[in-house]
Amino acid sequence: MLLNRYLTPVVLALLAALSSEAAAAPAQETARPRLYITTETSAPSSMLEGTRVIGIATDKVREAMQRAGIDYTIELLPWKRAYLAAQQRPDACVYSTSRTPERETLFKWVGPTDVGHWVMMARADSKLKLRSLEDARGLRIGTYNGDARDAYLRARGFRVDAANEDLANAGKLLLDRIDLWAASLRSGSTILARYGYDKKIVQVLEFNRIELYLACNPAVPDAIVNRLNAAFEAIARDGTGRRIERSYENWGQPMRHP
Repeated sequence: MLLNRYLTPVVLALLAALSSEAAAAPAQETARPRLYITTETSAPSSMLEGTRVIGIATDKVREAMQRAGIDYTIELLPWKRAYLAAQQRPDACVYSTSRTPERETLFKWVGPTDVGHWVMMARADSKLKLRSLEDARGLRIGTYNGDARDAYLRARGFRVDAANEDLANAGKLLLDRIDLWAASLRSGSTILARYGYDKKIVQVLEFNRIELYLACNPAVPDAIVNRLNAAFEAIARDGTGRRIERSYENWGQPMRHP
């Protein structure tokens, strides 16, 4: 109190400002960016285990977020809602998104999280022989509503029949409602075996190979995107990505009952 009597108002104001800045500094230093991450059910890349989203791509995304020092939430949604959220929310990203020329300017890209193989699936008893995608012209092709494969085939004039769930195409195929199913499989995927389709449905053509990414809204700052891409590069370089992939090798084994 005695000291304040000898200080000018200007000095007192300056000391107060410095004190306020010092108090605010720790809060600013500890503030971390936060992203809203969406995905779909697409085992073994993303799926629910209890209430937690897990999977190969999911674990890679979580690892990258941790290394980059970014807080996040992951929500599992139908694909169209997941994709739309990343287009509309300035803090949102969606995975695993096919990086196509048509989408290139719509997002900022982080990854890749995986590689997708676009394939045509047919019934095991089918007589169809496809040497190229053109051989499928005129046939009924099952696709996933809002997916890149659906858009790819529509743009090229193929006859598509979109389903709201990708795996629903397996049932449509077995019921002869479609001739082919345009699916995306990762290397070593055992998803067909897990659901008991491996002896009933077979691959007859691979027509595209495409990298999958975490696609972020253009409003997500470049600094965050750059940090995440650096984290993904490190994950691939130090073997963490392969370790994550190996941890799911037995996840899709067929479920047997005595």
